[in-house]
Amino acid sequence: MMKQSKILIPTKKEAPSDVEALSHKMMVRAGYIYQISSGVWSYLPLAYRVIRKVEQIIREEMDKAGAYEMMMPALLPSELWKQSGRYEAYGDNLYKLSDRNDREFVLGPTHEESFTEVLRDSIKSYKKLPLVVYQLQDKFRDEDRPRYGILRGKEFEMLDGYSFAADEAGLDEAYQQQAQAYRNIFDRVGLKYKIILADSGTIGGDNSQEFSAPAKVGEDVIVYTDGGYAANLEKATSKFSGVQQTAEPAELKKQATPGAHTVDEAAESLGIDASQILKSMLFMAKMGEDDYQPVLVLMRGNDEVNETKVTNELGCEDLEIASEADAAKYLGAHPGSLGPVGVGEDVKILADNYVKVLVNMACGANDDGYHFVNANIDRDFRVDQFGDFRNVQEGEIAPDGHPIKFTNGIEIGHIFKLGTGYSEKLGAKVLDKNGRLVDMIMGCYGIGVTRMLSAVAEQNADENGLVWPDSIAPFDVHVIPVNAKKEEQMKMANDIEDQLTKAGYEVLVDDRKERAGVKFADSDLIGIPLRVTIGKKAADGIVEVKIRKTGETIEVKQAELVNTVGILLKQLADQSVDDK
Repeated sequence: MMKQSKILIPTKKEAPSDVEALSHKMMVRAGYIYQISSGVWSYLPLAYRVIRKVEQIIREEMDKAGAYEMMMPALLPSELWKQSGRYEAYGDNLYKLSDRNDREFVLGPTHEESFTEVLRDSIKSYKKLPLVVYQLQDKFRDEDRPRYGILRGKEFEMLDGYSFAADEAGLDEAYQQQAQAYRNIFDRVGLKYKIILADSGTIGGDNSQEFSAPAKVGEDVIVYTDGGYAANLEKATSKFSGVQQTAEPAELKKQATPGAHTVDEAAESLGIDASQILKSMLFMAKMGEDDYQPVLVLMRGNDEVNETKVTNELGCEDLEIASEADAAKYLGAHPGSLGPVGVGEDVKILADNYVKVLVNMACGANDDGYHFVNANIDRDFRVDQFGDFRNVQEGEIAPDGHPIKFTNGIEIGHIFKLGTGYSEKLGAKVLDKNGRLVDMIMGCYGIGVTRMLSAVAEQNADENGLVWPDSIAPFDVHVIPVNAKKEEQMKMANDIEDQLTKAGYEVLVDDRKERAGVKFADSDLIGIPLRVTIGKKAADGIVEVKIRKTGETIEVKQAELVNTVGILLKQLADQSVDDK
């Protein structure tokens, strides 16, 4: 018997003033989450009921896909992470600690190394492969900017799964099964999402797909078209549309541009269009533990450098914008006055493909307060390598021939083909069909479990509160006797609770001795799919049913309530499928 007076649901009239995201605001106000410290949250009873339902959906779909659940420790010895090279590469996001014997550990942000170690020591033959294992576990990442409530925190629950195969066919089989399982999971949870091409980041590998839920507060930019193309901004490409300029190369000249530190300021000072300015950005690429190399990246002034594309092209562990000291050391000037003319061989120069068609460009002169005009490739400066190093822009033509559009999205899932990167470093080998020792070929699969709550709330909440799909709502029906002091209303509420519970529905009864307005406002905040109000017509055996999502209300006889609830919940489920 679920009575609201006995459950911890600390609703609030107002959210804290620093709350930005709708999901954050409503989950705090509705008493779902409580902040312990920055980026660290408690999940109160209603939120935990939602999480358990999400977990159950995940387990059912992973079972269908032939994956097996297990559990790894969150506290991991640092040796494995040093073997894989990620102990330093993961950077400040990695929690590092020591025990009383000064042995080094990390708090797991993800578990590629640990799963690889277990499979390395447990599987010796291809006959046991492919194999997919996963866990549902809290992860720890020292985010520098925790924000939007549980959307980006320092501790969060995640599904992380891993496939192990003896050959590419086994990897493909596991990858496709997981991709389908993920689609099933997000469909059942009630999310609208796009499957997009993505970058693998610090995890590594290729053939990476991201499941992203469009939402205003999403920190990822989804690049998509009406033709079906979809990619993360880091990965997106467009058809090259540059036209070779035909002007004759003019004499290189150096001009004073006092106070011009940006492309727009330089363009104004020189009286030229920003597209004719050569944007020059100096980076330091980490190629090894103590090996940092300067890289100058060139592109049109109105384009933005895509650091992920540059990182992937260089194959470096990390890429950072050079400090002013490094800029002065390698180029002799400060950012805002940098350029490629006269740059020595110790600095690698990359240029975007669109730079190749430009003639008589303006660029920083590597002398503070000065720019060159009429700079040309080969005559005045070298380019070591051309490539696609820019962010695409809205309106450009995607590879599928349709115009590019942008929307924000929340990353809710990610799948990778890892290959043999971890198995090689950690010695995870099996005997193949021919009796040869081969490295296990891995796949990696992740879902942000607690993050899904934010994504669903962002897509469904309104100005009155949360609106949960029935598949993961904390309860199916919210029963509200208008006046809990009236015996006949409470008796009817208890009878209805019994009827609905026996029919398999989860019911919350608001038995609090509060004003009706308070109960209704809290009900809207909590966001249970259906509300049954017991009021003036209780004596006639009639109640009011309100659909939280649409606000529709209908009067129903108590004897018909169970059937009505079933019909309405099915309609909501069908509508959710149609809305995708």
